[in-house]
Amino acid sequence: MSAVAEKGEGMPRRWAALAALYLAMFMNILDVSAVNLALPAIREGLHASATELEWVLVIYVLTFAAGLLPFGLFGDVIGRERVFMWGVAGFSLSSLACGLAADTGSLVASRAVQGLAAAMMVPQVLAIVHVIFPEEERGKAFGLFGTISALGAVAGPLVGGVIVSADIAGLGWRPIFLVNIPVGMFSLYGAWRFVPKIRAAERVTADWAGTIVFALAIAGFVFPLVEGRRFGWPLWCFALMALSAGLGGLFLKLQARRAAAGLAQLLPAALLSDPMFLRGLALVCAFFSGLAGVFFVLAIFLQSGLGLSPLAAGIALAPHPVGVMIGAYLSGRFASRTPDRRVAFGIFILFLGMVSVRLATVGTPLTGADFLLPLLSVGLGTGVTIAALFQSILSRVSSADAGAGSGVLQAFQQIGIALGIALQGQIFFQVLGPSPSLASSPAAYLAAVQAALLYPAGVFLALTLIAVISLKRRAGS
Repeated sequence: MSAVAEKGEGMPRRWAALAALYLAMFMNILDVSAVNLALPAIREGLHASATELEWVLVIYVLTFAAGLLPFGLFGDVIGRERVFMWGVAGFSLSSLACGLAADTGSLVASRAVQGLAAAMMVPQVLAIVHVIFPEEERGKAFGLFGTISALGAVAGPLVGGVIVSADIAGLGWRPIFLVNIPVGMFSLYGAWRFVPKIRAAERVTADWAGTIVFALAIAGFVFPLVEGRRFGWPLWCFALMALSAGLGGLFLKLQARRAAAGLAQLLPAALLSDPMFLRGLALVCAFFSGLAGVFFVLAIFLQSGLGLSPLAAGIALAPHPVGVMIGAYLSGRFASRTPDRRVAFGIFILFLGMVSVRLATVGTPLTGADFLLPLLSVGLGTGVTIAALFQSILSRVSSADAGAGSGVLQAFQQIGIALGIALQGQIFFQVLGPSPSLASSPAAYLAAVQAALLYPAGVFLALTLIAVISLKRRAGS
């Protein structure tokens, strides 16, 4: 889908526009990575149950995933700079609501709005950058995107730990969200001042039916995973999952009908007809399900189980994003070589890293320092794999569908994150006991985290075997 900027691609203030766009991205990434460190403080301050604590993370990921595809399309319908600014404003206001939340219900509701607002912002950023920069400058602009994303991921655990430990004005965890407000206002002003109006070169119609069915399919699958343990896994949980599968099939049919009618689709029919692309989506979903929940359970274990301060826990978790930066840099040096080998190698490193994280919990006395090298290796594997994995999958996509293909991958990435948090949370809190509290013994937390870490180790062992078998088949063909 082509787009045009009213002020032209060579706009003189494009770097100021870039700063406004990337500031919003930095805010989003910082917020996501910092919230983990605030979970024990949120549980204590709002007397949240284990399930409610999971929802604080999962609801954001769900609404973000559900909104990525439709808001990417709505940017063409309404105007990318307009949707971006609405997203920044919504993210700032919902962050205020999160910071002022009086109970977990209002916090979870505010997080849902925050996820939708992030879904409005994120798809527009690179799409706008692609339009406002001439071809010879795009490489530098996109390179800065990677740098900003990495800095946000590295800063998140440290900033989160500092803010919660500082207990600013006695507000505890609340400044984690309130800090987004001034950052969002700067980004909003910069976007209003410097980003040009960008419209689709041809008229695009919104896919409201597909949007609703897609969102219901995701929610219908993840909701019972989060709530099942609390209700004792009644029949309706499994019925809801089955209904979710049916809605997924209905969504695919709706997309095929829109393609036949010559209308824009959330998920282009050309991608649906490619089995390799569909297998890639399943791989991305499994990959991030194994990765995401680890930091959810470790953030709780390090603070509630080991008794570390939020800052000390943040320092213990920080090697992961540092490793991601190093791994991504090393992977980029070999970008011209086959990405499939880098995917297999990176997943294998991830498997070894997850095993080493699990083995670190066996040592006594256990400290946060025991996780530094294991999490660094997990980060290295993550950094090596992600770019190569996306490169391999998107190589199946035509240039005309590149934007949609990237959006679909990001949506399934978020679905995998939600699944990982839900599944590992189920294991962790099931082992911890029916009524986990801050008073639970360190031994109970240790048993819970050891059980939960078996899931990512198993996922990455399976993915390593799949990657090796795939390489052997291609070598023999």
